[in-house]
Order: sequence, then structure tokens, then C-alpha cells
Amino acid sequence: MKITDVTLKISAVRRSQYPDDGFPEFMLVGRSNVGKSSFINTLVGRKNMARISSRPGKTQTLNFYSVNDSFFLVDVPGYGYAAVDKKTQEKFGKMIEEYLGKRTELKRVYMLIDFRHKPTDDDVLMYNFLKYYNIPVTIVATKVDKVGSSKMEKNKKIILDTLDLVMGDDLVLFSSVTKLGKEDILRKIEEFIVETI
Repeated sequence: MKITDVTLKISAVRRSQYPDDGFPEFMLVGRSNVGKSSFINTLVGRKNMARISSRPGKTQTLNFYSVNDSFFLVDVPGYGYAAVDKKTQEKFGKMIEEYLGKRTELKRVYMLIDFRHKPTDDDVLMYNFLKYYNIPVTIVATKVDKVGSSKMEKNKKIILDTLDLVMGDDLVLFSSVTKLGKEDILRKIEEFIVETI
């Protein structure tokens, strides 16, 4: 898939603000500082489409990025960041829950996890939360370029064992530095788009 056009169409905090184009949507979730902005920028081939912040927890809305005028990448607030107070965390949770519970345009969730570390309790909670809504999930293991080849299989096994993926969910190794996994993900998105036309 060749990306020719990307715009941040809407930043929403409630359902009435979601876009009504009817395009397929792909949600991106992950802990704060897992590399969501780098993931978006790498996928769409733009340096600064998603702002990479030195301060984790900066995304506070559902950001709908329109791609090729045919689908949306939906970036949501990161989780597990201690500096965000409880009340704000609850607000984020309700915002994401409202989106997950009612959004028929949502086709798949890309859940980002740092490949260097075992998934955290927050990661496990988020995965189980997504499964409660029966949404297909691709686990995107980021920062793969920072892991030596001798540890690849071990780290992969730790992620798969910890999250215990259900049938139909999968794992993609990803690096915004080497672009590993980029074509894989774009190909899968393209398949979903073709299916929904």
C-alpha cells in the first residue's frame, strides 16, 4: 500500500465528535512511551504527523488520522503512566470504553508492547479488556532493533506466554528504525479495507 495522503481529521473526547465517513478504523493502544507516535509516523511515512513528546502521557483525546481517504488510524491516550492522576486516568478509560463498546467501524486493534521487556500487568489488563469486547488484536512488539538476535526467540516467547493470545490474534515484530514489520501491517490493513468495500 502506498500512502499518499494523511491528515489529523478529528481529536475527539466523546461519541458525537467521531468522524461519520464510515471508513474502517484501526485503533492503536499501548503504554505511554512505548513508541506509538513513532509507529504512526513510520506507517504513514511522515516525520512529524504524530508528535513525539518528551513527556509521556501527552495524548489526551482520541486522534483520528485519515489515511488515503480510505481508513482511519485512531490513536488513544497511553496507559500506565504514573504522572497522570487517577481522575484523568478514569476519564481516559471511559473515553476508550465508549469508543470500543459502540464503534462498528473499528476493525482491529494494534496493541504496542516494548519488545525489550516482559508485558506489564497493565499490558495484560489491556489485552483482556480488548478481548472482553471481542475485538481482533495484533500485538506490535516495538523497539526490536534494540534487542540482540540471540534474545529474539526468548523475548517473543515471553510475550506470547504472558498475554496468552486467543485464536486469530497475532504478533508482529516492529522497528521504527529499520522499518521491520511496516509492510506486514500495511498489507493486513489493506486486506481489511478490501473486505469492507
